[in-house]
Amino acid sequence: MIFENRMWEELQPGMSAELKRLCTADDFYVFAAASGNHNPVHLEAEDGDGDGVREAVAPGMFVASLITAVLGNVLPGPGTLYRAQSLKFHARAKAGEEICARVTVTEKLPDNVVRLSAEVRRVGDDALIVEGSAEVEAPKRHMRFDALEVPGLISQRHRHFEMLLEQAEKLPALSTAVVCPEADHALDGALVAAEHGIITPILIGDPAKIAQAAKDVGKSLEGYELLPAMSGREAARLAVDLVNQGRAQAIMKGHLHTDDLLKPMLDKQTGLRIGRRFTHIFVMDVPGVSHPLLVTDAAINIAPDLETKMDIVQNAIDLAISIGIAVPKVGVLSAVETVNPAIPSSIDAALLSKMAERGQIKGGVVDGPLAMDNAVDIGAARTKGLRGEVAGHAEVLVVPGIDAGNMLAKQLAYISHAEGAGLVLGAKVPVILNSRSDSSMARLASAAVAAIHHNRVNGGKA
Repeated sequence: MIFENRMWEELQPGMSAELKRLCTADDFYVFAAASGNHNPVHLEAEDGDGDGVREAVAPGMFVASLITAVLGNVLPGPGTLYRAQSLKFHARAKAGEEICARVTVTEKLPDNVVRLSAEVRRVGDDALIVEGSAEVEAPKRHMRFDALEVPGLISQRHRHFEMLLEQAEKLPALSTAVVCPEADHALDGALVAAEHGIITPILIGDPAKIAQAAKDVGKSLEGYELLPAMSGREAARLAVDLVNQGRAQAIMKGHLHTDDLLKPMLDKQTGLRIGRRFTHIFVMDVPGVSHPLLVTDAAINIAPDLETKMDIVQNAIDLAISIGIAVPKVGVLSAVETVNPAIPSSIDAALLSKMAERGQIKGGVVDGPLAMDNAVDIGAARTKGLRGEVAGHAEVLVVPGIDAGNMLAKQLAYISHAEGAGLVLGAKVPVILNSRSDSSMARLASAAVAAIHHNRVNGGKA
């Protein structure tokens, strides 16, 4: 866009200019962050007036700010400074609606001042939303800019998890064995999920430590079942027993080592094996990415061989389908996008892709090897001449080993501000696996994903 101004001498009554903008829910979150106005009636995730409908009404001053965009960008343009503004609101705009702001020169005043009428209308029905007038100091020098570099902003809200939570809250609560919720973060995650109606927790661990954790988070344990166990391994064994008895439909990790949690599940006689390897999957909600991004395996299988990678891919496809991705696009990552005999991960990726073509891996589209850039960015994929369904559009990222997976997941979390729901598949029931540093949203989302997956796999049966 070319930015060119009009000086006071050039302006004449009747001159007008306009700009159009599509209102988005993210615009309103950015405005809330910038202005400090957190009125929930403007936020898509909230019911701001208690009528049972989430409004996402455009903030009045956000709508009016489009008038300033016309003044500053077009008429009079760059260099314009405000003197006064009047506004009268007639209607409301909402997320998803396009609005048009128009200004018209009405009068030239002394001291380089110009008066303009202003209005904002809704595109489509031409409804008047706001009208008023502005007095501005016109630019004193002619300026022209071919482009102005303004940093892009990404709303750090987690819309995908919000949708998953809404979906999970409508399902029957998932009976969940919570193993060693003996620290505040571990217990709070389970209780918050229970408060949302996503799980019915069965707390297993040291009663004194669990009671202290409840005190630390300021919550009551009244109404929750508590089974005493004085060690992590004993608690994990009790959780497995509950699953085998049909009393638990999921297991949630509390304050214990992952090895201690998984060991009784892997017992060949009494464990929870179903024929596939246990594999870990992060469901990541990355701000700015239009779909959930699944990363696997970042927590269990250290250096998986080809057979293990088959289970890693299949488990990830199954989970992606559960959360609403009809035909998941799976990118198998390597350092390169061509097969190189010196890079084993590139060979495995090519074999997994061929296995999917032959029906040995089902339910998704698998392509590899892909480097990270051309797996998720269509521009990078086109530059490398990659034109398959997956390149540039990957929804599942399969990493070569635990180092790469862990680094990728933590980069997304700590640099890209993603939230990650952690789940282990391959057992009779989903295993909710969070780390101590995970946020409440991550723990809640993990429970939601487990409930949604259980519901699909079991045909909606509790």
